[in-house]
Amino acid sequence: MENILSFLLIIIASIFQGTFGLGMKYMKPLQWESWWVVHVFIAMVLFPLIWTYIAVPESFTIINQAFTNSNSEVVRAVYLAMFFGFAWGIGGILFGVSVPYIGLSLTMGIVMGLAGTLGALIPLMQIENAINTPQFPFVIGGLCISLLGIAFTAKAGIERDKITNKDNKDNSLIIKGILIAVACGVLSSLLAVGHTGVNDDIAKIASQFDVKGRNASLVAWLIVFIGAFAMNILYAGFLLIKNKSFSSFSVAKSAKAYGWAILSGLCWFAALGMYGQGAALMGNLGNIIGWPMLLGLSLIISNFWAYKAGEWKNANGPFKTLLIGLFILVLASIVLGYSNTIS
Repeated sequence: MENILSFLLIIIASIFQGTFGLGMKYMKPLQWESWWVVHVFIAMVLFPLIWTYIAVPESFTIINQAFTNSNSEVVRAVYLAMFFGFAWGIGGILFGVSVPYIGLSLTMGIVMGLAGTLGALIPLMQIENAINTPQFPFVIGGLCISLLGIAFTAKAGIERDKITNKDNKDNSLIIKGILIAVACGVLSSLLAVGHTGVNDDIAKIASQFDVKGRNASLVAWLIVFIGAFAMNILYAGFLLIKNKSFSSFSVAKSAKAYGWAILSGLCWFAALGMYGQGAALMGNLGNIIGWPMLLGLSLIISNFWAYKAGEWKNANGPFKTLLIGLFILVLASIVLGYSNTIS
């Protein structure tokens, strides 16, 4: 029963993950930086604190015990989680830098592929005798299939962009964009690495308060978000000062933009919160299995919204390639889900 529930939670999380980006289409008339301040405050501070406090009233006590723990390894894991969150924030900035060079589709394909694979492989390799576990070949197989699916979806996006955008780009700029996207993908994987690295320690401390493991995962996210929010708010603050755009917060007819900033923030943490709970129910390899499933399935959802918005209109060939990629991603999720049933 827990296997079914965990898989269901990952699917729901992927719906939120694939949907939150819709709000970025409705930033106007706000400046990017003012919209982003609202978004990250909801996504990384307000909503996570409310949800976590309701589920775990002792959350602040647990966090305090983690920071002041007598075991130096626990304290080290806490500060590493914060650092990885901060590094993930840098990856988010690089994502925006890469898109103008190589387009959204190729950037998404590279970032999702690397973030999903490294976010699973790095924690997997840190497990003692991971290679000898019965799940290992299925996890590796699922990751390889997932990469293949993402490659197909990226190819479809590139072909679509060629149809909709006739401008030829300088090869040196394309290479530069790819290198930036690769760096973004590597850094983006660290959100999962940070959460996985601190989650077990938080779960042990939380167990002293009879907190279930799936709820302890919410507390672990709060620690990662200390670094993630710091990076995002620093960058947005820098842009507010540089562009002198503080007045953008009070611009007329911005209610819709604020609404989308809030909704996007709610969806963003709803995805991670549910993913964390689903991964916890999967057991020891939950974060390793669940993370690539989350990103792969969310790519399906985001492309569904793109299709509804007409982004695949008059691109029948690329759309068929996309469908092949999405089918492969579903297959990858089935293989990863099956690996969780093996003991």
